[in-house]
Amino acid sequence: MKFAVIVFPGSNCDLDMYWAMKEIMGADCEYVRYDADSLDGFDGVLLPGGFSYGDYLRCGAIARFANIMSEVIRFAEEGKPVFGTCNGFQILTEAGLLPGALRRNESLKFISKITPLKVVNNQTKFTSEYALNEVIQIPVAHGEGNYYCDDETLADLKANNQIVFTYEGENINGSVEGIAGITNKAGNVLGMMPHPERAMEKLLGSDDGKKFFASILNNFGKVTAN
Repeated sequence: MKFAVIVFPGSNCDLDMYWAMKEIMGADCEYVRYDADSLDGFDGVLLPGGFSYGDYLRCGAIARFANIMSEVIRFAEEGKPVFGTCNGFQILTEAGLLPGALRRNESLKFISKITPLKVVNNQTKFTSEYALNEVIQIPVAHGEGNYYCDDETLADLKANNQIVFTYEGENINGSVEGIAGITNKAGNVLGMMPHPERAMEKLLGSDDGKKFFASILNNFGKVTAN
């Protein structure tokens, strides 16, 4: 598989994402600029964290209209893997590829620390390497990670088993029911506020992110190969 790491003005985790997928997981990976108009030759899309367009207006609201996003949307509609972390998650909600929205943290403070997450759905193509209800240690770094959706959307997420990660113990940002990551109904688009690409080596505090990327390669790689 060949992955595109989308680089927006203000991205600051694109290097981490590239390093995790290419250097640690050994997958083919290239940077693709926000103003590109094609994802031909790629099999998956990775939307990194950061402050796209300075987070003006709303987080991800301007990036959603970047030239490359029409191709990202096409990828999602074709069932190819699309993953967004932190600002990437915000962009996915703004683009309508995932339901809900990300608001200011309940504390109104920026949070940066390794945080325990519970894998509440290990039946996705992004989480199959984890055990159900496994608690993993993944860093967060966000000021607007408070996931919100209305009651109808929440019921829909539960009915379709789209909630994938929840914060374990402390609900650090006030998200609805502690939600940290969700998928679309088709299961090929996942967004989460924590950064699995920053949890690739025990030397850096945790290597629990490796199972996340291994799940992508093992599952979507088989689909692509067919």
